[in-house]
Amino acid sequence: MLPLSGRPARLRWHGPPGPWAASRREFLRVGGLAVGGLGLPALLRAGETGGSRPPLARPRARSCILIFMDGGPSHLELWDLKPNAPAEVRGEFKPIPSSVPGLAVGELLPLTSRQMHHLAQVRSVRHGVNDHNAGSYYMLTGRHPADGGRLIVADGPTNFPAVGAVAAKARPVGKPIPPFVHLPEYQWNNGVDIAGQGAGFLGAAFDPLVGGDPSLPGYSVPGLDLLPEVPLDRLGRREDLRQALDRTVGAVGDAEAVGRMDVFRRKAVEVVTSPETRRAFDPSREPAAARDRYGTDPGSDRGIEARKFGGLPHIGQTFLLARRLVEAGVRLVTVMTGRRIDQAWDTHRDHFGLMRRSLCPPFDRALSALLEDLHQRGLLDETLVVVMGEFGRTPKIGYVTSGAGASKDNGRDHWPYCYTVLFAGAGVPGGAVVGSSDATAAEPRELPVGPEDVVATIYALLGIDLGLELHDGQGKPHALCTGRPIRGLAG
Repeated sequence: MLPLSGRPARLRWHGPPGPWAASRREFLRVGGLAVGGLGLPALLRAGETGGSRPPLARPRARSCILIFMDGGPSHLELWDLKPNAPAEVRGEFKPIPSSVPGLAVGELLPLTSRQMHHLAQVRSVRHGVNDHNAGSYYMLTGRHPADGGRLIVADGPTNFPAVGAVAAKARPVGKPIPPFVHLPEYQWNNGVDIAGQGAGFLGAAFDPLVGGDPSLPGYSVPGLDLLPEVPLDRLGRREDLRQALDRTVGAVGDAEAVGRMDVFRRKAVEVVTSPETRRAFDPSREPAAARDRYGTDPGSDRGIEARKFGGLPHIGQTFLLARRLVEAGVRLVTVMTGRRIDQAWDTHRDHFGLMRRSLCPPFDRALSALLEDLHQRGLLDETLVVVMGEFGRTPKIGYVTSGAGASKDNGRDHWPYCYTVLFAGAGVPGGAVVGSSDATAAEPRELPVGPEDVVATIYALLGIDLGLELHDGQGKPHALCTGRPIRGLAG
């Protein structure tokens, strides 16, 4: 079957990374809120240099939680089951009823089934990019990843910015809290950080704060704690603060960055010492019952990947932290459901066993808790929740579409030609099904939409002008959006 859309491109090898933990780039990212880090002043600068054009309409969403099911979740097992299809299509799992009469979901989502009245499903999303990195870029930016004769597969300074970076620029939060947070860490594949996670040509000022894994014992945001050599009572003395900042930045050899330390030094201190910010990033303040409801890593083996039955030990507390952050005013939180080198939903082999044992139980618990919690707190009306991956899985078990292949009797390969994206909150009609797939969930049957339209819908619900023009570091203009909001969701 030929791709329904997209341009032919070849994959460019970028080579293995260096020791990322010690690199200057990683220091700037992970140390985003450190008194000695550059990321925080940059984030604060973003709050003052926000979009110059007002939204076209009043936003329906104050904040957004974008849940990214990295690896490509199977729509046939989760949302768009085909119980009457042949066995090699329908698979092992059966549909179960949900809180919406006549709407079924997969049997591995018993808790989420009770929250489906909050969720709208778009079952006709499609594109033609069969690569994880490039497909993620497409979904997280709304821009096709073809760049001349290659695919954009790595995070980089000339890329189109992620949705969160655009939201940080166009709708600054106006308070000492980062507008864009990424949890738990940057996703990595084939030797590079996957494209579409950072601010690209908007610059480091709009990169996300990477919040780390809140499920770990003694969790604190990388860089949020004050440096030991700079006690709190010294922060009010401007010269001591300047020296502390310059020493730390100079230690990683970024003299140019030292020169950019200006009035934002003062604002950096305001955020680091802000009780509101520190409370937002402290999930231990939640009651034990709330933490248990989201999931607290009941016996997952952190030493192995989800795809080797290690589970998703971070996911419950990460979803809980995302709720705390939007409640505190963060504009957009991106949540990766896998860990740094584990594209959890990439189930080429042991597909049904992984779904049953490793993936769906913690995901079901976390997603249902998030939706229920947002609703009970009165936050769902002003919080947009988006659940998506870079693509779905092959309709036919064992059908090969990529170099990774698929086990003959128990694997599903990549499938970007038809899959499902979910929206909740911000006035989205819960329980709705928008578009449809054919009898095997292989192609859209009604209302086909692309990543451009998914991203346009997010922007529209956040009240961001779809006609906004962005400028890169060379001053070149770029249209913000090439898609249209999905009919029935943002109209």
